[in-house]
Amino acid sequence: MKPEFSVSLMCMDFLDIKHQIEILDQNMDGYHIDIMDGHYCKNITLSPDFMKACARMAKKPMDVHLMTTNPNDWIDACAAAGAAMISPHAETINTDCFRTLNRIRDAGCQVGVTLNPATPLSYCKHYLNRIDVLTLMTVDVGFAGQPFITEILDKIAEAKRLREENGWHYKIMIDGSCNKKTFKRLYEAGADVFILGSSGLFSLDVDLQTACDKMKAQFEKETGVKP
Repeated sequence: MKPEFSVSLMCMDFLDIKHQIEILDQNMDGYHIDIMDGHYCKNITLSPDFMKACARMAKKPMDVHLMTTNPNDWIDACAAAGAAMISPHAETINTDCFRTLNRIRDAGCQVGVTLNPATPLSYCKHYLNRIDVLTLMTVDVGFAGQPFITEILDKIAEAKRLREENGWHYKIMIDGSCNKKTFKRLYEAGADVFILGSSGLFSLDVDLQTACDKMKAQFEKETGVKP
């Protein structure tokens, strides 16, 4: 499977959104939209209204990461704003998981689920066959620029093994600290989609096109795979 790259738009320059999206459209596979409610994690970031504005410009799909206590409150609004995939946290849907996943599918979106670093893969094993994307956090939720949690590498490998053994189809997406220091380990463990934020993209150069070129060169150097 060819590696894919989704850009965390909470890390972009909000004074230069239109220009940056024009560049990212030419270089990346999608956009990662972090929606936080200030309760599930102590931060507030993007919103469905922000998504609507991006949808007017962006040519690549938006995947939504719901870091919210009540994800069902956000599904319809995100779908209407242009989400291609919606991913609630497994920890927030345990009492109505299948109803929530069906609601995402019925809204016309691909179905994802996200696991915090300390949550074992077994927590969601009974519905892995129903999802399109499994997002594994390699940092604790809430803020960009956090250090990589190495223990997650075993979870990535386990997710890949379960997918192969059972013939499931989900992509393994990695959220947190995807950069030149971790590309090789993540790719070898089984990552399919890399979410790029501060350390993996935006901090590489003040010129975003140059930053994209540097990221691609770093990934190829570390993994031997051309993006």
